[in-house]
Amino acid sequence: MKYIVIGLGVFGSSIAEKLTEMGNEVIGVDISMSKVEGIKEKITHAISLDATDMEAVKNLPLEDTDIVIIGIGEDKGANIMAAALMKQMHVKGLISRAVDPLQRLVLEAMGIDEIIHPEKETADRWAQRLNLEGVVDSFELDSNYSIVETRIPKEYHEKTIKDLNIKAEFDIIILTTMNVSPTRNELGAQTEKASVQGIARADTVLYKDEIMVLYGHNKDIKRLLEEHRKFKEGI
Repeated sequence: MKYIVIGLGVFGSSIAEKLTEMGNEVIGVDISMSKVEGIKEKITHAISLDATDMEAVKNLPLEDTDIVIIGIGEDKGANIMAAALMKQMHVKGLISRAVDPLQRLVLEAMGIDEIIHPEKETADRWAQRLNLEGVVDSFELDSNYSIVETRIPKEYHEKTIKDLNIKAEFDIIILTTMNVSPTRNELGAQTEKASVQGIARADTVLYKDEIMVLYGHNKDIKRLLEEHRKFKEGI
């Protein structure tokens, strides 16, 4: 995967380094040359430019990038302007940091794909989530085991947990499922609300596009998600 991380403060630099350690190609961007110098040996590339300047942003390899992460924190204006430019450039995936509820509302209204709250969520957790394709959210229990939220694929639609036999095939437990319904925030922007359906049982029926919460070894979860990807792409 290829990432661009804009804003190399504590959170941005941490997630850039973690994603690089996981084997991804990461470009770090910051207007501060000292921050660029401080991280350039730890990630794939580091560039000093103003991410709120359209002409400067055009120099970034946006077409070849899978996800752009806006990690700018204290300067909320720069954060929103950088996010707006990335939306205008039609990047494939866009994640932005929000430091307060109002900023989150503005970013949601702009249609940002995902919003990070670094005060509540660690860089390690987000790196883990981004490194597993298809993950909605994740919580790393230790270096080996995680709890992961992922969309239920269409091949599981209207099948029970017993029918799928995931525990035997992948050594993964489905802890619960979540129903997802559309809603709107205070500014009227479309968003989603997830409702937990209770502890999953053998006769729990799964429905495509809802969420299932998995527990297992990271390598087994990655193997399951890879199977979903191959099925989706017809490989």
